[in-house]
Amino acid sequence: MRRVSIISAGMTKFGEHWEKSFRELIVEAGVRALENANLEGKDIQALFGGCMASGTFIEQEHIGALMADQLGLNPIPSIRVEAACASGGVALRMGYLAVASGAYDIVAVGGVEKMTDIGAEDAAIALGGAGDQEWELFNGATFPALYALMANRHMKEFGTTEEQLAAVAVKNHKHGFLNPYAQFRNEISVEAVMNSGYVATPLKLLDCSPITDGAAAVILCASEKARGFTDLPIEIIASSQASDALALASREKLTEMKATKIAAAEAFKQARIDAKKVNVAEVHDCFTIAEILAIEDLGFFEKGYGGKAVEEGETALNSRVSVNTSGGLKACGHPVGATGVKQACEIFWQLRNEAKERQVKNAEIGLTQNVGGSGATTVVHVFKRGD
Repeated sequence: MRRVSIISAGMTKFGEHWEKSFRELIVEAGVRALENANLEGKDIQALFGGCMASGTFIEQEHIGALMADQLGLNPIPSIRVEAACASGGVALRMGYLAVASGAYDIVAVGGVEKMTDIGAEDAAIALGGAGDQEWELFNGATFPALYALMANRHMKEFGTTEEQLAAVAVKNHKHGFLNPYAQFRNEISVEAVMNSGYVATPLKLLDCSPITDGAAAVILCASEKARGFTDLPIEIIASSQASDALALASREKLTEMKATKIAAAEAFKQARIDAKKVNVAEVHDCFTIAEILAIEDLGFFEKGYGGKAVEEGETALNSRVSVNTSGGLKACGHPVGATGVKQACEIFWQLRNEAKERQVKNAEIGLTQNVGGSGATTVVHVFKRGD
């Protein structure tokens, strides 16, 4: 298989875009990615786009064709990828494999979701489709409730506290304050999180990621051709995906995401490194407990120590491992189909030393972890500066 690099990235600001349509978000992110590499539409050979639930959110299906049409990329193959909240990360993996296989030299990978055009109740129903509809959602288990079950079990087994959960939100808002693309550019306190009201005990309003509109895009290229487009390509040195039971009741444990552990082990094997080599990571913090599970299951910290690690600042900017420098899903926002691609954009900018106020010093190795549902799908990518 050929080596593959990211040569460009582009995204919209994440937030509530009442003045922009779904297709306008696609075009804004896609055109920025093309322009940043001085590419034209005719240079792109295939398009892979992550999108979770456009049929419910905007009553539009056939998103692959829409993306190609709006970006002026016809008649190239354009494929919509759906893997719940991991749609963007899996789209990135599909694009990576397409170039690595030799089928194409240059492909575009995008992710998009327009979530705010429907009410909160309808949005919750759409997102609920990422879980087990028959055994969980039909019986009243919302996604906050499912993650609350994991949080409660983690607290019982390891002594994790609500204040440690709150520390995740505080840290990510501090990072998001520095990110011009973030939905929420405001710092918060542990006290504010603790007083924000329970959604599903122990998770409070400020433990939860928001409903968001946005799009992100990256351009992938065979590494041997990458320097024809940029002086500093960022190579994808590992791409791995794993699955687990859809319903929590069928999982082996509630205190870990098995798919994350398996995908991470395979990714580090491909990259020929271990977790200690990672300088900066974007992980899937749809709820604060999800980030704690992620940093444990990825191998950054021992199981049960994740909450304490965050509380003690070991995941802050320029610490042991800088986690969610974009603000994560919590502060940057979570337009579900776009999140996995946004993560790649952030790592691309970090490894190119282009993240400005939120820059991780001397960052050489980056990682993304994108989760679908409550952990039934996990995709992990590892990146490094181009040689």
